[in-house]
Amino acid sequence: MHKLRWELECQLQRDAGLSFIEYHALARLSENPGHTMRMSELAEVANASLSRLSHLVKRLERRNLVRREPDPNDGRYTDAILTRAGLRLLTASAPAHAAKVRELVIDALSPAELRQLRRASERILHRIETSDR
Repeated sequence: MHKLRWELECQLQRDAGLSFIEYHALARLSENPGHTMRMSELAEVANASLSRLSHLVKRLERRNLVRREPDPNDGRYTDAILTRAGLRLLTASAPAHAAKVRELVIDALSPAELRQLRRASERILHRIETSDR
């Protein structure tokens, strides 16, 4: 699994100048209304500490891909907002990324094997989420 992640990381870096987690953060923002998400929620879905996400968003801000603003509903929180430039980069990089995932994973497995992989992954994720930390 580490080699798969590394191959995807290399593809994203080469084709879009993005790390895997940067791409993931942009993709998650693109799925939300207004392309906006609280930093704390984005950290959770990106599986990153708030500190790590803050550094990541700072890098994306320097590239004008994301901006941060106080949450208008609760100033104690900060929102991450996908910019137009961020959405353009994500949209431009998604086809090559999807093609690489298809090449390395989807095309390598039969439909039955994909279903087995999904079931196994769901069981593993359930154990992770319910384990004592």
